[in-house]
Amino acid sequence: MQHVAYNISRAAGPGTVRTRLVINKSSLCQQAADVLRARIHAGALLAGARLDETGLAAELGISRTPLREALKILSAEGLVKIAPRRGCFIAELSLADLEEIFPIMAMLEGRVAFEATTKASPEDIDRLEALHQKLEKHAAAADIDRYYEVNYRFHDALQSLAGNRWLQHLIGDLRALLRLSRHRSLGLRGRLRESLAEHRALMKALRARKAAAAEELMRAHLMAQLVALRRMAAEEQGRQS
Repeated sequence: MQHVAYNISRAAGPGTVRTRLVINKSSLCQQAADVLRARIHAGALLAGARLDETGLAAELGISRTPLREALKILSAEGLVKIAPRRGCFIAELSLADLEEIFPIMAMLEGRVAFEATTKASPEDIDRLEALHQKLEKHAAAADIDRYYEVNYRFHDALQSLAGNRWLQHLIGDLRALLRLSRHRSLGLRGRLRESLAEHRALMKALRARKAAAAEELMRAHLMAQLVALRRMAAEEQGRQS
């Protein structure tokens, strides 16, 4: 079967993801779903945005029939919401969704930290330390975008060291869902400083090879993000009332 080819590139700034598309003529709806899913995961399609179905069909070089079938696939995955007579929208996570997702993420990433601590070589710890120093640098400069990027790389590095493909798969799926949230807790007053302190404690446990402590600290780190998101939601509600 022929396949779809698409290439995602990210420029220096946030929100500048471009996707080059080549759609072949077999399994059009599945291929279109693959392209759109990749765009959503890369952040090129923002949570809550209404999809221009006519424009997308033209861009992909397909009719609207396979496009609509593709959107049904993504709807079943929870990535888009189809509203009768209103159109199709990129799904957006509610606070209730986040309340359900973060405890699971905390459990999974905690296990990652445990396994990474037991398996990492001294050279691996050095590489984690190098990433941590970048976090220190970006936090000192109050550069949230770069801090966020390096934080993502740090968590990825821990997953690689843990070497547990099932954990990677499950965390990857949940991360994809979390990208549907427009809220970034690091923008909350004081959260960047708190996050850095949590990372410092985690690095200390990693260096000391205290796997159980690393697991508990990672769980606390994830749950602290949820607490920050609750605060953000409360502040937004206060501004709207």
